Amino acid sequence: MKLITAILKPFKLEEVREALAEVGVTGLTVTEVKGFGRQKGHTELYRGAEYVVDFLPKVKVELMVKSADVDRCIEAIVKAAKTGKIGDGKIFVTPIEQVVRIRTGETGDDAI
Repeated sequence: MKLITAILKPFKLEEVREALAEVGVTGLTVTEVKGFGRQKGHTELYRGAEYVVDFLPKVKVELMVKSADVDRCIEAIVKAAKTGKIGDGKIFVTPIEQVVRIRTGETGDDAI
C-alpha cells in the first residue's frame, strides 16, 4: 500500500478528482495549504503599495492505493494537473505499513 500526496494549483483540483475517479480511486482527502517552491512567491500591488506574497495557495490531495495502482494514479494526476508553467506542484509517494478501517475492523488492502 502507498500514500500518494500531491500538491497542486487549486483550480486544477476538480480535473484531478475526475481523472482519479476514472482510474478507480474511490476516496481521497483534500486540504487547503499554502507554500512555495522554485517560484518563491510573487509581488502584488494593493492600494498603490507593492508587497510580496511569499506563500501561495495550493491544495494537498492525499490518497491511499494498492501498490500496483500507484503508476496509474500518478499518470492521471500529472495529466490532469499539468499546465506547463512553474508552480504546477509535486507528487510524493510514501509506503504505508498498516491500515485499519475503524467501522469494520478490516485491515490492509481490504481497508482501502
